[in-house]
Amino acid sequence: MNDLDRNMAGAARAHKEVVATLQTLDDPQVGRPSLLPDWSVGHVATHIARNAEGHIRMLHGAIRNEVLPMYPGGTRQRTDDIEAGSTRSAAEITADVTDTAARLEATWSEMPGPAWARHGITIAGEISMVDLLFVRWREVCVHHADLGLGYTWADWDDEYVRLELSRLTMLWASRKPMGLTELPPQALAVPAHERVAWLLGRTAIDGLPEAGIIT
Repeated sequence: MNDLDRNMAGAARAHKEVVATLQTLDDPQVGRPSLLPDWSVGHVATHIARNAEGHIRMLHGAIRNEVLPMYPGGTRQRTDDIEAGSTRSAAEITADVTDTAARLEATWSEMPGPAWARHGITIAGEISMVDLLFVRWREVCVHHADLGLGYTWADWDDEYVRLELSRLTMLWASRKPMGLTELPPQALAVPAHERVAWLLGRTAIDGLPEAGIIT
């Protein structure tokens, strides 16, 4: 399986898993604090849906050979859209995440081969459509755990963790002086899922400060 097919399959699995969790969501839980500072469960779930729409926008641009922004209104639009959707009913939020994930997967199937090498513009900068697949996989896996609804970083897909650990370890090394690029011994001593969660700022490891590579 090539990288494109592998990452597409992984993101699709992540969609199914988060939708399954949201099927149990009730209205009181929507307003409950998530595991992210200042965000409720409703904020996190709405973000997952709006993220999918942003991906769809960039992918449709790539099909037309246009480089489009994920959020035309930038960070202000992103924030406003998440805030506006965060207080909806559990049923509305679940339907939104389910529908946008299905539309994103349908858009993947519409992509002609050359379009995958084209680019879009996320908040973090320009990115190829093929790399966007892994980003979506990451977004759904990580924010699924951020919901705080029983699914945790220990439940992350093993293949995602393997790939993410390689990426984050390289990012760690790129931020350190020459000769200090190895992860700390305390980080190397814990299982891969925990190491990735620490690198992503989702858990603490005894004896270590925050990894500080994800802002």
